[in-house]
Amino acid sequence: MVLPLLVTLTLLLSSGTTQNLPTNYEYYTSGGISSGLNADQSYFVLNGKNFSLYSGAMHYFRVPRGYWRDRLQKLRAAGLNTVETYIAWNLHEPENGVFDFGEGGSEMEDFLHLEELLTTAKEEDLFVILRSGPYICAEYNFGGFPSWLLREERMGFRTTEETYMKYVTRYFNTLLPILAKYQFTKGGPIIAFQVENEYGNQEYQTFLPQKEYLEELHQLFVQNSIVELLVTSDSPLSHQDKGTLPGVFLQTANLGASPEKQFEKLLELQPNRPLMVMEFWIGWFDFWGNDHATRDANTMKGIYERILTYPASVNIYMFHGGTNFGFTNGASLGNTLFDNSGFEPITTSYDYDSPLTESGDYTDKYFNIRELLIQHSPVKTYTPDVPNLNPKIAYPVISIEKEILLSNLIQYDAPYVIESENVVAMEKLDINGNSGQSYGYIVYRKENVDLAANTVLKIGGHICDTAVVSVNGVRVSPSLETKNDLDGFGFWRLADSTLVLTTDEKKGATVDILVENWGRINGGKITQYNQTFKGLWQGDVYLNDNRVSGWKIIPLEFKKSWTNNLEAWSSKTSSLGPALYYASLEISDEPSDTYIDMRSWTKGLVVVNGIPLGKYAKIGPQQALYLPAPFLKKGYNSIIVFEHYKSADQLSFTTGQIWKTA
Repeated sequence: MVLPLLVTLTLLLSSGTTQNLPTNYEYYTSGGISSGLNADQSYFVLNGKNFSLYSGAMHYFRVPRGYWRDRLQKLRAAGLNTVETYIAWNLHEPENGVFDFGEGGSEMEDFLHLEELLTTAKEEDLFVILRSGPYICAEYNFGGFPSWLLREERMGFRTTEETYMKYVTRYFNTLLPILAKYQFTKGGPIIAFQVENEYGNQEYQTFLPQKEYLEELHQLFVQNSIVELLVTSDSPLSHQDKGTLPGVFLQTANLGASPEKQFEKLLELQPNRPLMVMEFWIGWFDFWGNDHATRDANTMKGIYERILTYPASVNIYMFHGGTNFGFTNGASLGNTLFDNSGFEPITTSYDYDSPLTESGDYTDKYFNIRELLIQHSPVKTYTPDVPNLNPKIAYPVISIEKEILLSNLIQYDAPYVIESENVVAMEKLDINGNSGQSYGYIVYRKENVDLAANTVLKIGGHICDTAVVSVNGVRVSPSLETKNDLDGFGFWRLADSTLVLTTDEKKGATVDILVENWGRINGGKITQYNQTFKGLWQGDVYLNDNRVSGWKIIPLEFKKSWTNNLEAWSSKTSSLGPALYYASLEISDEPSDTYIDMRSWTKGLVVVNGIPLGKYAKIGPQQALYLPAPFLKKGYNSIIVFEHYKSADQLSFTTGQIWKTA
């Protein structure tokens, strides 16, 4: 590995200076453990010793399990002593009452070994902050809430409402006993838990954040033997102490600039208690159709140093962003409440312009942080050398071999066919143990319909989120070529959108409406959570103003067992979607990280060895999909592309992410 000059200088600065120092755990636990992280004075104390908390965020659900140790080693080598992660409720309880913490058989099972994550963090000399929810935001699908909550007639998200708290209580009574074993005072790595997330931000018109709700959550922690420090996070300048319980939780700050002003307000709100930034926004996330968000490394370095020298403790958000694999990205609804017109989906990549890239490579920010922590850490402990990078390979170009047109997929490989009088949201389907459909696509099929020349299809309300319309298996709706096309038919911005289906008469035709869930709201206001259904549900469907009934509904969830057993493949003869396209990547050596270059494709989903890798879209900014080595194997690897509009004839690979500017 050839290191840039900044890296070399940083390594020289620290070379040989920490070899004889104790590790974090040797320093803070020598002589036994009598107490955890204490915030009862103006500085942190861990087990009776002064402690400056230098943390970095890494979400286990955005990193392949095979790379957890690699990313944690790199985090520790930067000089950080703590790793922070959210816990995603929607992954750990994917169906109502069905839990998965690593061996539960869900589609995301391999990401969910929480106990292994905690054990690995300790082995790599890191303490842990867990932001356990129940709401997490994280730009993650539905802010971490399971979509099956939407099936309830009453659901008072983030309040004391009885139905909501019933499910939160059951979840916490399952989750917290697992975590309790790994608390610092029990010999584990967890030094703090965050309760809820940015709850003060929920103040909206007539809604005031409920202190009673926070107290009910607090009691769940107490009842489940959680004894470590409990914290909340908000902008103290914007929300004062509305999102916390003073004297019960330590309030921390979320910020991207002006740390001194936030600290002054924190000191006013909770005098003589430690100052901490729970989220120092080192970069930002991306929406489809926008430019890639970046933040200047020198600007970041200056603000980080101001936080360290104030002095305050700090968690870098994100230290390693990772990837929104599959269907897990979140979205924004802007200021719209009930119509989806302000919908903005977040990209598959959650690179976040972080110190570690999506694939775990170093950036200038990484070495800026390492340099500053060497200078400013008051307690010196052993800091390991910077690990080598994982190799990247641009595999040879592979050709598309086979296809399944959407019409054939429905005819021969449909996982379910549900008869329904009306179009309904995917969450309302009685599948998956009556938990509904969480992710993927849903097809609304109307068979044996007579279409007059120039028949107009109208979809009532707003589409949630994209729609591709076919007649007799031939797509008739427009393609997504530029971001301006989002203003037209097939996308969420139009209300009561219309499309001419045919210019000539067709008898006994089949009309398919393929609707994509492109991500549920991850933030926003409480009034928006109950409006994040996906599919067609805001109104009826009409042909020439005549209401259509008697539908066949086909959910396409792209579960591994289904994808790996598709049978309707035929030789590729068409480039027009919607269709599945198959290619095979042969690897003769140990697999390496790579990226799939999707610039010659239009919009869709890529699945590798049955694992939904993520979404792609020609409109950018993201143009490649990170394919980590743990998802690959020696020999033949299947790659399936579900293209909505127009396919290419081959797949190309590259060694890094490609960003498109508008």
